[in-house]
Amino acid sequence: MTVAWKPEAIDGGGSRSLLIGESASIRVVRRLIGQVAPTTASVLITGPSGSGKEMVARAIHAESARADGPFIAVNCGAIPRDLLESELFGHEKGAFTGAVTQLRGRFEDADGGTLFLDEIGDMPADMQVKLLRVLEERSVTRVGGRTTISIDTRIISATHRDIGTAIEDQRFREDLYYRLAVFPVHLPSLAERRDDIPLLIEHFLRLFTEPGRPIALTRAALEELSAYRWPGNVRELRNIIERAAILFPGNTIGTEEVALLLRRSPAVRAVEREALWENSSPPAPAPRAADAAAEAPVGGPIDLKWLVAEFEHRHIVDALRRCNGVVADAARHLSLQRTTLIEKMNKYGIARTRG
Repeated sequence: MTVAWKPEAIDGGGSRSLLIGESASIRVVRRLIGQVAPTTASVLITGPSGSGKEMVARAIHAESARADGPFIAVNCGAIPRDLLESELFGHEKGAFTGAVTQLRGRFEDADGGTLFLDEIGDMPADMQVKLLRVLEERSVTRVGGRTTISIDTRIISATHRDIGTAIEDQRFREDLYYRLAVFPVHLPSLAERRDDIPLLIEHFLRLFTEPGRPIALTRAALEELSAYRWPGNVRELRNIIERAAILFPGNTIGTEEVALLLRRSPAVRAVEREALWENSSPPAPAPRAADAAAEAPVGGPIDLKWLVAEFEHRHIVDALRRCNGVVADAARHLSLQRTTLIEKMNKYGIARTRG
């Protein structure tokens, strides 16, 4: 028996289209969204990484009277601390080195709408004080400025951290917590709502399946995916289904394919290498040359295509590491055009991360 889905249009709108699932825990979250959305209360969304906290924030915005206003999302943990104040509150021309023009902050951009502060638990202590003042006064002052700017912005924040522990350790202000968590919403992990996994798989297949190339899952494959622990939560499931759509377009996915999709080891079997190379568009990362060499018999044929791919992949990753993730610098290091390097990065699935 197989379970098959074909691409269909995705409905837009409120919590039902943004939060996929019918488990008891998701129904509770939907009910909470319906209660708080019409109000102006600040909302703090908690839950593990990858569980869909931004989707909850978007659902609250979509069902509120501010739905026609802007929804601005800021990841407080991804912005360097010396730039976060300017990002949130804006700055005046000449406020600091590099401030060549005036810049509106995210609070101003979200005026009349919703500002979503993701990973609020990572906000530095000095910024917590300034954020508390903004919430109390409902106004901001740009960096380097003296004029107070009134704002009408609803704040929704989220964190995967244990805020109670952070407060006890004096890493998060208790008074700010009470301002942000007027209405708390907790989102469960995917492992806590396994009944929703088939519906989520169906949703992601609609997003990623190519027209005319439907993907089918055997009942055993679906059961195996439902039983998996999903440490990366909904984000991990989304990535797995997107990968399945690339590797197996128009095919049936069984337990062997599920085992391949869930594999985390960098070592890749010959059958997976062939599937990746033939079906991926663009191709996926090459295996290590040592793995390819180990599988080839002594004196046997050489998989030259994969040896070349591994050589390119390794040197591109090394160049990006040496250049702190700056693509232009890495391209110069490799004597490539920037566009050529980007094409190769896309080919091998290499992310442009700094570090």
